[in-house]
Formats: sequence, structure tokens, C-alpha cells
Amino acid sequence: MSLPIARIATVSVHTSPLDQPGTGDAGGMNVYIVEIAKRLAARGVEVDIFTRATSRELPPVAELVPGVLVRHVVSGPFEELDKSELPTELCGFTSGVLRVEAAHDPGHYDLLHTHYWLSGQVGWAAKQRWGVPLVHSMHTMAKVKNAALAEGDTPEPAARVLGEEQVVDSADRLVANTAEEARQLIDLYGADPDRVAAVTPGVDLSLFRPRAGLLGHRTDAARRRLGLPRDAYVLLFVGRIQPLKAPDVLLRAAARMVEGDPALRGRLLVAVVGGPSGSGRARPERLQKLATDLGIADLVRFEPPCPQAELAEWYRAADVTVVPSHNESFGLVAAESQACGTPVVAAAVGGLCTAVRDGESGVLIDGHDPADYAAVLARLDAEPRLRERLARAAVRHARTLGWDATVDRLLEVYTGAMDAVKQTAQTAQTAGAGR
Repeated sequence: MSLPIARIATVSVHTSPLDQPGTGDAGGMNVYIVEIAKRLAARGVEVDIFTRATSRELPPVAELVPGVLVRHVVSGPFEELDKSELPTELCGFTSGVLRVEAAHDPGHYDLLHTHYWLSGQVGWAAKQRWGVPLVHSMHTMAKVKNAALAEGDTPEPAARVLGEEQVVDSADRLVANTAEEARQLIDLYGADPDRVAAVTPGVDLSLFRPRAGLLGHRTDAARRRLGLPRDAYVLLFVGRIQPLKAPDVLLRAAARMVEGDPALRGRLLVAVVGGPSGSGRARPERLQKLATDLGIADLVRFEPPCPQAELAEWYRAADVTVVPSHNESFGLVAAESQACGTPVVAAAVGGLCTAVRDGESGVLIDGHDPADYAAVLARLDAEPRLRERLARAAVRHARTLGWDATVDRLLEVYTGAMDAVKQTAQTAQTAGAGR
């Protein structure tokens, strides 16, 4: 079946799809943009991804895969700027995006899909110039983040709140990762329910897949490759090191576990895979210092962000993945871990309540008290049969989260937005002719 969409302009101002997820501002949104673009291209829809150039060495255009181009827009200094500094560069960035379209025949792009509020501001201007629908994904929202602020973290500024409200008002469709996020858009931002669509993100099930035999032979090969002890109880944290993600909760929980059972010190290992991000950049060694202060530095292994193939090995090598975030719009880490057959212990916040089936594929915990996490993690250590049951259910749950289903739903949203814009234009034309 031929699609009414030939080419999409995707906008991601503050982080490039070519960046390594897990450090800086690169995270689940980067994975989302890449996976969606690749699969759209496979279906015959070309995708141009606009992002800010952070080095003069970057080419103006880079091919991600056939059918997907990454366009580096020169806007501001050739260096990575904090997100708080980027609003001053949006005029220059918008101008660069508009110049690319102006070099082609009218109608070069059928639709805009913007990611994060900064990109939404660019899309707001481009949609007016091009006369095409604007589809926007928030990924995170200031009002939600400020309501669940981590200790020591910085509140999102009023300028971001205003910017998000403007994007909500101007977008033809708003894509939420979960039904809960859709409700937040409607209740907190006054979004028109008819323009909000919940589209669950996916997992690359060809890459994130379970080890053979699950608990029977689950860790040996992966642990050998990663240099982990065969008989260790491995707790894994994956993500950006910042207060929002709360990796300190896991370290404090591990310290409590060892305090409660000193014999556990001989086999407990906490693996932290990720790099400083956001307000965490101000104190990049904070987590290492915390491990020392807690007396568990010898039990914690810090690893830099890694390619997804290696990340899958970390999931397969772990006994439990811990996601204690204060807020997650979805929680791709939780989904990826489950796809690899590793159960998840996570905070009962945001999209994690959708990504993890409490008591079935993992355990959700209300709040961020390390004692609560220590109790659950100690129980999973003491009850391997329970861990195995959760692991098997985790795989089943993750199999419902493939990216192809996400793209199917997105294409429905895209065509719905195009139909609505076309109908509005026809109505306006008819009304004008009748004057």
C-alpha cells in the first residue's frame, strides 16, 4: 500500500541522533528518533533529521541509513551548549531549517515531527511557512519534572513552561508515550484531547533478546565478555548520571543490603553504565564519592556509555536492572532490560508504570527510600525462583513493545494530521469563495 507521506522533516535541536546515548543530553529520545527514522525509511518514507552542529568537523549532511539524512544546522558556537543556553540560538537554527526547504520545490516536506520543546518552537515557525502539519513529542514536560524534582536538582524555568504551552497550542498532533502522559498534556497544558495520541515506544527485539536458558545459563557468556564474576549478584543501572535518574538511590540501597547482610559483600556488584548529564555535570565525580562515603566503592563498577550491542550484554549479565528515576516519560532502559530477560525494579512514576508490569515483569516501588529498594533487591537475591518467574514474564511483556508497532501507530497519527490540515484548508477556501 502506498503511503500519502513521501518525506518528513524531523527536528531535534539539542541532541543529535548520531550521539552516544547515556551521556550529555543523549538518551532515550535519541534512540527513539533513530529507530523511528530507520523504520520509516524501510517503508519508503524519507526522513531528514535537523540537529545543531556542535563541531566544525561535522559534515553539513550525513547519511544515517539509506533514506535518512542528518542535517547539521550551524547555529551558535561550535560546541555543546547547555540546554538552558539554546533558546537564544533558535532564531538562527530556524533560519537554517527554512533555507534547506527553500532550496527545493514547494511541498518538499509533507510533515514536521519535532522532539522536545526547543524543537517544537522551530517547528511552530516552519509549519506556518511550509503549510504542513506539525506533530510534536514532548518526551519530558517542565510541569511534570518540577512536581517531582529530585533533591539538589534545578527546577525547569518559566520560559520553558511558556514555550511548551505555545507548542501545545500550535501542534496539529501531540504524541504521548503513554496514556498517563496524554492525560498530563490535557490536564496540565490544556491540550485538545482530539489532538493527543498515545503511542508506546518500542524495543529493538533483534538486538535486545534474552540469553539462552534464562537463569540456567543466563550470565556465564555475558559475564565472561564483560569481566564480571560468575557468581556475583549483579545490580545494574543504565542511564545518564544526574539527580533526575536517581542512581544514588541504588548505591544507598546497596550499602543498606551489605549492612544488613555482611556476607553479601563478597558477591554483590553494582554496575553503573552511563555518563554525567544535566545538573550532574557540575559534579561529575559525585557518584564515585558517594560510593566511597558509603563504604562500597569496592562493590561498584563505573562504565562509560556504550553501543547498544554491548549494552545488551550488560542487561544479559545482570540479575536485576534498577530504574529509580524521579520521572520518566516512558523508560526505554526498563523495556530493553526486560527484552533481554532481566527483571526490573523501578520507581512507580510516569511511563515506568507502563513499561514495567508490577509483580509480573518486575517490581514497582512507591517513592525513593533506599530502604524500600534494599528490601526488594534482597528478596530477589534470596528467591531465585521468583527472579526466574519475573525474567520469563519480562521477555513476554517486552515482545509486545516492538518498534514496528510504534511506527504503525505513528503513521496513523501522521495521516490523521495531514487529513485534518487539508480539511481545514479546504473549509477556509470554501468560506473565502463564498464571501
